Amino acid sequence: MKTLTKELQAAISPSMALELLKEGNKRFVNNLKANRNLLQQANETSDGQHPFAVVLSCIDSRTSAELIFDQGLGDIFSVRIAGNIINEDILGSMEFACKLAGSKIIVVLGHSKCGAVKGACDHAEMGNLTALLAKIRPAVDDELETKDNRTSTNATFVENVAAINVKRTVKSILERSTILEHMIASGEIGIIGGMHDLTTGQVTYYESTAFIA
Repeated sequence: MKTLTKELQAAISPSMALELLKEGNKRFVNNLKANRNLLQQANETSDGQHPFAVVLSCIDSRTSAELIFDQGLGDIFSVRIAGNIINEDILGSMEFACKLAGSKIIVVLGHSKCGAVKGACDHAEMGNLTALLAKIRPAVDDELETKDNRTSTNATFVENVAAINVKRTVKSILERSTILEHMIASGEIGIIGGMHDLTTGQVTYYESTAFIA
């Protein structure tokens, strides 16, 4: 597997970037790995990096984007925070990754059985976590299908909220970053939301969130 150079990165379109991630996830699900020399990649990227994607995912120990999408050193910018939420620091990081470093796609990746989502469903409060979970609470309020047992003990409710949270995050990125919104509108980059199943390893995508040239 070749280390990404500026020239290789420039040749990747947003749709090609998504296909690279999909192919990598297929390898992961099938317990396969691309042949790559990580020490060689470390050396080849020591003077610069040219990742083709930005993945916003949860801090959950089972959701490493590099593993889920079978990518090597220098391939993706991995942004991790509980509940895959956004704030101005994360938006700034994404703007750097796309506008300055040349990444071609942003993926907002939720996952099944998310602890942060469960906490938001249960209205949990604890120190600084309270403010973080408050950013997920609108997704809880937007889930209108479930009438009874709107708590973390209802697995269907939790997964519905997780999906809504991903879709809200994609929408918020478009609304809160004029830089990224303009790049998406012009076809320079793409954005999409998806969900990682912890049991199967498979990533599925929400086509309603896709803005990809």
